[in-house]
Amino acid sequence: MRTLRRSPIYIFLSIVALISIFPFLWMIISATNLSVDVTQGRMLPGTHLFDNIRNLTDQINLVPALWNTLKIAVTTTILAMLIASLAGYGFEIYRSKAKDIVFNLLLLSMMIPFAALMVPLYQMFAKLSGPAPFIGVNTTAAVVLPTFTTAFLIFFFRQSTKMFPRELLEAGRMDGLSELGLFFRIYMPTMKTTYAAAGIITFMSSWNNYMWPLIVLQTPEKRTIPLLISNLGSSYSPDFGVIMAAVVISTIPTALVFFLMQKQFVAGMIGSVK
Repeated sequence: MRTLRRSPIYIFLSIVALISIFPFLWMIISATNLSVDVTQGRMLPGTHLFDNIRNLTDQINLVPALWNTLKIAVTTTILAMLIASLAGYGFEIYRSKAKDIVFNLLLLSMMIPFAALMVPLYQMFAKLSGPAPFIGVNTTAAVVLPTFTTAFLIFFFRQSTKMFPRELLEAGRMDGLSELGLFFRIYMPTMKTTYAAAGIITFMSSWNNYMWPLIVLQTPEKRTIPLLISNLGSSYSPDFGVIMAAVVISTIPTALVFFLMQKQFVAGMIGSVK
């Protein structure tokens, strides 16, 4: 009887799960079919996956694009974890009225759309291209620097730090640790689930970033995989089988990162500290 009463809930959850997973399944199935099959709505797996991948590698520089995207995503994630956690830790552990005002102003910056910042950012990096070409336009640094940390990440780390046991810091100070030692040797290992959640969010966001790399990366050899996939779809007669194969390949890294760290992600999002 108990199972019978819960049947509507199970049915509802099954329908929601099917709706959620359908685009992913359709993407995989489409990657195995020809373009004409995709446009006709074929929902059965085909035998053209390797043909589509071969055509994809003929049309774009797939491996360099994946390397460029991975390099940007990993660099952005590492810098974001360090800078955002340091800021969140400092705002919460060393609280003061002045710091609270600065933090509130930081949160207000989340209201500014990125579209309003694109032109001044591009002008700034264009001016840096002369005296400092390694961080100017068409460089990895130009993509990473404006995006490696956000007000949301700092807010996320500060909120998670509220649950951090302060007794550990006092014990560390009694053992003679410096303030940076407390952060690197006590705070970071204790907050590993928070780092995992923030890392997944940052990596996925950086991997799928489109607008800013489109503006600042100007040569084909510097382009990332989202830009090349966009170029595939902008042709006069796009090959949807090839496009779906490219999307599947570009989805694999982020899917692996999420599935390998999903337990830590959930624990970090609910704010647990271990």
